[in-house]
Amino acid sequence: MNNRHIYFLAAVLTVLALSMFAYKAKMLGFPVMPQQQTQIWTIEAAVSFTPGPAAVKATLRIPSLTPGYSLMDENFISRGFGVTTRPAAAGREAQWAVREASGPQTVYYRAVVYRDPTRQAEDTTPAFPEAPKLDEASRIAMEGLIADVRRQSADVASFTTELLRHIGQGQNDPYIRLFLDRTATPSDRAHLATIFLAGAQIPARIAHGVNLRDRAGAVQPEVLLEVHDGVEWLYFNPQTLQQGLPPDFLIWWRGDESIASVEGGSGLDVTVAVQQSLLDSMLVAERRAERSGSHSAEFSLFSLPIATQAVYTVLLMIPIGALVIMFLRNFIGLKTFGTFMPVLVALAFRETRLVWGIVLFAIIVSLGLLIRFYLEKLRLLLVPRLTCVLTVVVLLMAGISVLSHRLGLQPGLSIALFPMVIISMTIERMSIVWEERGAYEAIQEGTGSLIVAAVAYLVMGIAWLEHLIFVFPELLLLVLAAALLVGRYTGYRLLELRRFKALQEDGARAET
Repeated sequence: MNNRHIYFLAAVLTVLALSMFAYKAKMLGFPVMPQQQTQIWTIEAAVSFTPGPAAVKATLRIPSLTPGYSLMDENFISRGFGVTTRPAAAGREAQWAVREASGPQTVYYRAVVYRDPTRQAEDTTPAFPEAPKLDEASRIAMEGLIADVRRQSADVASFTTELLRHIGQGQNDPYIRLFLDRTATPSDRAHLATIFLAGAQIPARIAHGVNLRDRAGAVQPEVLLEVHDGVEWLYFNPQTLQQGLPPDFLIWWRGDESIASVEGGSGLDVTVAVQQSLLDSMLVAERRAERSGSHSAEFSLFSLPIATQAVYTVLLMIPIGALVIMFLRNFIGLKTFGTFMPVLVALAFRETRLVWGIVLFAIIVSLGLLIRFYLEKLRLLLVPRLTCVLTVVVLLMAGISVLSHRLGLQPGLSIALFPMVIISMTIERMSIVWEERGAYEAIQEGTGSLIVAAVAYLVMGIAWLEHLIFVFPELLLLVLAAALLVGRYTGYRLLELRRFKALQEDGARAET
């Protein structure tokens, strides 16, 4: 198989891994950093009223289209009321109904929202508004104001800003004097602006919302003017004339209606409160995936039982350890006993810690090697000899654990976590190398195994990397792609440069 096929396969795996990672991180909000938390706000609306003698219905406008924010959860709290939700011109409505009630009543709506940059306003272009119905004097004043504002503006945004400036002048503006009763509050100014904008054939609407504060407490709904410029919705503060959607502003409902209404009752009062808190980003990502219809969270490792998750937290790091070994062997040139023995020893180091792990490993291998040399004199067959070595290793581990316990050395008890079969095979392999190629070669490979295991332990112990691989296991495809590319490498290893240095010097002398 040629290199082109390998390069193509590695490129496909890389693109696939990065695409899945980007989708889960950017679109679904899967946390890239460990212990990452997402800022959320709990918004509560308490609707209080006094019911009449007959059936009563209480209606509350609730959030639907909220640019910059997404709804994570919502609850409707009441006693004895039936609750229904339905779409409405203002967005959505929740209606509490009861056939008979006595005494003051309070129903609650509670929503949990979080920042979502992907959440944008609807992209459908609204129809041109109908011309407002005004008396002759008001119509003439409106037309004069529109003509004056058009001369002083260049586009929809500047037109709206200039219009709001005229409305804010009140008595000082000759065109606004007829409408002074409609400029008392920011809501009145926004409503008057929609009338003038309708006369100019510009779609506009009123948006009501709340500022999401850092401190808990009651908030008052505020008003924004939304104007469509033919491409997108623009936001304006009718009081300050500031353009743009404030960063902490949550749009609650739209239209001229109030936030709530009641039929069959009186004394309506609505209190809105906001509380900020932090929540694990993974929980937010799971809820976001659920609401968007994505099954990524359902098929993630977080859907497994907790005990199984703990197992895969370790298992998923084994390819990372193998990647470290691959680079140290193929590019550096370190020699080890076996390919995956250092990875398993590195896993044991996670419990024993590095220094104690190296000490315990050296003791077990040294003692086991002495026993192996003695067994060689007995000329046993391979399988019985390995059985003897394995038994001796287990006895040595048990003895070290008991001795450590008596001496109060707690790390010595974790020696039982060493892979005893792998250590037995390491002892067997080291003794063979000792006999065939000498003590220097055996010690060199044993030392190389410990160095590689130590480096693998340090890399596999990076908390951020462990979190990243567990949340985005598709990143292991990058390890696979790297292994494919390294598998075609036939160049020098770093430690081989010293071996071939003499040949380079001879070649240089021959050329001269």
